[in-house]
Amino acid sequence: MVAEPQVATGRFLTALEVRPILNATQANWIAVREYGGQDLLYVTHLWSWRCGLLELRIGLNGATPEIWPLPPCHEDLPAAAAILESDGLPYRSFPLRSVQLIEVQLTYDDLGTSKVRFNRAGVVIP
Repeated sequence: MVAEPQVATGRFLTALEVRPILNATQANWIAVREYGGQDLLYVTHLWSWRCGLLELRIGLNGATPEIWPLPPCHEDLPAAAAILESDGLPYRSFPLRSVQLIEVQLTYDDLGTSKVRFNRAGVVIP
């Protein structure tokens, strides 16, 4: 990985611009929802602020965090972080009530990192 230049554009395209928002909204990074007999682990908030991120890793229940691919930043659009149909869905499904502990690791485009752990009770959607 190589650090990208940090220039404030007002479009939230770099770590310089998105890190303060993600730091202030850590409680919203992920959510777990029981639906259709499964646990759905959502990363919608992180996808919405993905411009400025190089990598997202998630580890469940103490497992080593693995890379969860981020869709591209759509810099050619007025809303660069828009989630398009072609980007796929911002969640993965797991067996019901199997998601208990979630570790999220972010690598920003300036090569800075953040790591947060969540327990199910703090992120489950009723």
